[in-house]
Amino acid sequence: MPVHPQRGSASDTNDSLPASTGKKSPPLRLAWLIWGIGALFYLSGYYLRVSPAVMTTELMRSFQTNAAGLGTLSGIFFYLYVIMQVPTGVLVDSWGPRKLLTWAGLLAAAGTFLFGATSNFDLACLGRAIVGGATAVEWLVLLKIGAHWFPRRRFSALAGLGLFFGNIGALTAQVPLRLMIVHFGWRGVIVVSGAAVLVFAGLAWAFVRDDPSDAGYATFAAAEQAGKTKAAELWKGFARIFGYRNTWLIFFAQGGFVGPMIAFTGLWAVPFLTARFGLKPTTAAAVSSVMIICWAVASPICGDLSDRIGRRKPIYLAGGFISTVGWIVMFFATGLSLTAFIVIAAITSFSCGAVILGFAYCRESVPPQYSGASNATVNIGNMGGAAILQPAIGWVLDKEWTGAVANGVHTYGLHAYQMGLLLIVAWAAVALVLLMFTKETYCKQQA
Repeated sequence: MPVHPQRGSASDTNDSLPASTGKKSPPLRLAWLIWGIGALFYLSGYYLRVSPAVMTTELMRSFQTNAAGLGTLSGIFFYLYVIMQVPTGVLVDSWGPRKLLTWAGLLAAAGTFLFGATSNFDLACLGRAIVGGATAVEWLVLLKIGAHWFPRRRFSALAGLGLFFGNIGALTAQVPLRLMIVHFGWRGVIVVSGAAVLVFAGLAWAFVRDDPSDAGYATFAAAEQAGKTKAAELWKGFARIFGYRNTWLIFFAQGGFVGPMIAFTGLWAVPFLTARFGLKPTTAAAVSSVMIICWAVASPICGDLSDRIGRRKPIYLAGGFISTVGWIVMFFATGLSLTAFIVIAAITSFSCGAVILGFAYCRESVPPQYSGASNATVNIGNMGGAAILQPAIGWVLDKEWTGAVANGVHTYGLHAYQMGLLLIVAWAAVALVLLMFTKETYCKQQA
């Protein structure tokens, strides 16, 4: 049954006229409830995505694998995530958020249970792949909910807030997850995590509605987006949006923001910090948490600031420049103290928060009826960076391995990590160059 909360006062109603006429705007509490459930899904997906970061030793020991194998085990999540972006871009408009979140939650829980229960490396990879494919829907669904339940001018700020929630999930997968693993073992913790995802699936089915019209209110979606778009038209949209220059540039540049952040904080930060500063895993995870917090805080700030000044490119470009310089200093500056490293890492992570602008930037560069395809395309660029960098860094580490083993697990020296992490610097630098050629939209639809 549709959700019909009591119609409240003016303060409880969205403060901008929706696209439709003749109906009242949806109450803010209902809009935030539905958006919040989508945000919880995104939080859980981000948590599952980066959880291997604090259990690298346990995973390598449990599955008797090396750095390349660990990179594959973690990276296969992103392979399926990327592959599913195109069909998700279609399904988010044809199926709607409610069905997608419910089915995605069920599949993600099943994949998590498989990953936590098996001792077979191939089955573990299958479990991670299922989770990656299932959670691929969450970000696009969150953007879809925001476009339908809130005024258009809030889109960028909502996207930033959504990424903030995702980073809270990543933060939970650092020190808190490490402490739980120490006390309860990684398998038990992962299985409980799968049970939590099942709960979120139930919430989605009970409360989420695809559009305010399903609950008797007016929609904020543009006329081209308000209805269920035919799948064939959406497939054509993916081809058509690449006829716009900004789409290509943003697609590849996004990987230079997200790829380095996820590859580092999501897998290689803890062993790198252990090799460079001799930190314990929990302490190294705390340093990684600082980076995630800064990234989380920066996302809504960048989105809101961009909306206020009516520009995308200056903030986007500044983030690319600062992050590129930051990665270089973090990995290759000699004599850098731990305190100095943390400060530079915090600044670098904060600058990466500009990545959130890519969604609005690309969305404004193509016709509005292809917003779903645009969001999916940008997200492919995001996760493509992580999908390539995580296993690629592991491959370089194995090439630079000196034969050192500790407690049955391969260990790698600082030089090996520097050679592997050079890939992060390279992609960040390429992204910076690409951003220079983007065309400003002035926060308005240009196509």
